[in-house]
Amino acid sequence: MPNFCAAPNCTRKSTQSDLAFFRFPRDPSRCQKWVENCRRADLEEKTPDQLNKHYRLCAQHFEDSMICRSSPYRTVLRENAIPTIFDLTSHLGNPGRRRKRIKELSEDEIRTLKDRKLDAVVPEKENHQNNNNDMEIQIVEIEQSEEIAVLTAEEREYKDYLKSLFEVVLLMGKQNISFAGRSFKVPDEVYVPDNFQALLEYRINSGDDVLRRRFEIFAVNQEYCTRFQQEQMLEVCESCIREEVLLDIRNSQFFSIIAEDAVDLAGEEHLPIFIRHLDDANNLREEFIGFFPSHGDAEILAVNFLSTITEKWNLNMEYCRGQSYVASNNLSSKMKVVHSRLLQKYPQATYTLCSSCALNIWLAKSTPVTGVSVVLGTLEDIYLFFKNSPNLQKELESTIASLFLDNAEKGSELIEVVRSDWIRRHDAFEIIVALLQSFVLCFDKVACDNMFRWNTRTTSHAFILSSAMADFDFVVTIVILKNALSFTRAFGKNLQGLTSDIFSAANSLTAVLHALNEVMENIEVYHEFWFEEATNLAAKLDIPIKLPGRFRRMQHANLQPDLTSENFYKEALSIPTIQHIIQGLKDIFSEQHLKALKCLSLVPFVMGQLKFSTSEEHNTDLYKCDLPNPDTLSAELHCWRVKWKHRGKDVELPSNIYESLHLPDIKFFPNVYALLKVLCILPVIKVENEKFETGRKRLKFYLESTPVDQRSPHLAFLNINYDSKHDLDLMVDTYMKMLANNVKLEPMSSHSEIAEEV
Repeated sequence: MPNFCAAPNCTRKSTQSDLAFFRFPRDPSRCQKWVENCRRADLEEKTPDQLNKHYRLCAQHFEDSMICRSSPYRTVLRENAIPTIFDLTSHLGNPGRRRKRIKELSEDEIRTLKDRKLDAVVPEKENHQNNNNDMEIQIVEIEQSEEIAVLTAEEREYKDYLKSLFEVVLLMGKQNISFAGRSFKVPDEVYVPDNFQALLEYRINSGDDVLRRRFEIFAVNQEYCTRFQQEQMLEVCESCIREEVLLDIRNSQFFSIIAEDAVDLAGEEHLPIFIRHLDDANNLREEFIGFFPSHGDAEILAVNFLSTITEKWNLNMEYCRGQSYVASNNLSSKMKVVHSRLLQKYPQATYTLCSSCALNIWLAKSTPVTGVSVVLGTLEDIYLFFKNSPNLQKELESTIASLFLDNAEKGSELIEVVRSDWIRRHDAFEIIVALLQSFVLCFDKVACDNMFRWNTRTTSHAFILSSAMADFDFVVTIVILKNALSFTRAFGKNLQGLTSDIFSAANSLTAVLHALNEVMENIEVYHEFWFEEATNLAAKLDIPIKLPGRFRRMQHANLQPDLTSENFYKEALSIPTIQHIIQGLKDIFSEQHLKALKCLSLVPFVMGQLKFSTSEEHNTDLYKCDLPNPDTLSAELHCWRVKWKHRGKDVELPSNIYESLHLPDIKFFPNVYALLKVLCILPVIKVENEKFETGRKRLKFYLESTPVDQRSPHLAFLNINYDSKHDLDLMVDTYMKMLANNVKLEPMSSHSEIAEEV
């Protein structure tokens, strides 16, 4: 749909101008400023949503400093941009001219416009006011038809043709349909249409005359649209949909960044990036905004990460209040550099744990020990092996029941555990140790299948997993991880519990670190007990106790004759694991992070547990610059405590930030309101409503259901954000401008070129 400038006395249209056109903002206060500066009386009664949907202003009405042109696909406005350049008087000398309804100016206002025609006669004000939304839509449609009439028949057909292509691209992305559609290589002399072309042919056969006329002169075996052009359109779709998502994030001002563990997309490692923010209704939302390549050294990764956020995605890092990274082994050390560089430049971007990842899993993932990363990969394979097959899941449950005949209650409990997302739990290593015999026995039964219930692929996979688990290196690693992480299990569980539990966790870190330091000082004794548990478990499964094969092969003749397995695992596993846990806790629970968590005493339920004897003011210094009235904070906090201390007997204390933000009188406490909004977006705080974090679930489903070689960051983005708003006309206009402005991009073939080829 073409865009028309809503400014008075401005006749620019998007199809006749190279200028960018900007939607009215959804933020009510900012939208009101736009309307006031426009001086159009007919816009005053419209809601921000109506204005955002139907009205635009061209770039001519904004100062250059308000516009950011760093994006290769789209010109965007900076945060809080306000239009200030308007022609409010040129219509005065032409009373008969058809114009937008301009709000009449007072004498003082006219006098201030020195460069305008001051002696004009103001024409009679139009009396008709359109307050009906249906009528508004009809007017927009009329204007559209006027604009379409300006285009030539060839231009209209070309745009309709591009729309058809983009509709197919969006369909394939949202339905996760691979563009290739085949896993085998096609010989050059053989023509086989891919999925994209097959869908285009289906549309042509279904009556799409625009596509039919466009392609009827193509050779029979010629590609309708090259892979390069498909990639261009995919990038445009992703960019335009992302911009719609980012508009809401920018309007909410404060946000936090979450980078999940790297995923393999067609052979390249990418970090999924999520942004947390509060919407207009104060609901905590977590939006997936794209993938970020994780290659390169740590410093380059940090520079590219920051430039992507600030330049490509145009987010103002001055408003970033939290950052969190979930990364494995080698990538973990890189992400430490990334978060430290961001903290150096933006000190208020507090580094925290992510609520979606259990603390013990986060610590295990980042442990710099090869054996640990191997074990974690094996556990993921085991989890998916049973999760993806209901029949295998039943086989596992049957095996557990048979092994726990003498303790049916314990068996039932473990069966319920394996039906859950056990690999993400705080006690995942306790679970795998308790179920090790059940897993190995079940794998052996599947691998040695004499009833032909399972196919060859399943039995081969079961044999590989059984061999991996029936290895002493695997057994001793899971036992040591279970015992070493037992000191942080309750602490981590509290961090993902109720608000009062999170507050308690912030005050118990010292005790946790003290216990871990004591283990480190007496590691000889602790390791002896851990190793004994591992050897007993191995003996139960007839697993020989020996040094890992990779170590023996690397040592060859240099193997120390007096080196025992117990001493080897103490030096290679127990000591570095405990050291890493201690350092990991110190890194992620900085003084800044702990202060933020202690600010949760603002939640009335936590205040009640503390008998209303709280000292929030000291901890809130961290967010003093975010307060609307910092000078009155002390008095306001006192009133906030008194309000809840002397509440009525039938009034319940709000138990979390979400309930506190939705109190009917919360805005009478502007500083408390501001503090709660900033605290809410910290990555460590869980999202209360699951429907506002569906992006994470869709990402997980995409990765589990799509073969690695068919994954695409662009298609994945469209699939994960399949219900996000999209403007098809904007995509077409963006694509056409991209082709016109970038000579490096491959242009669409013209009719004459195609005719010559044929």
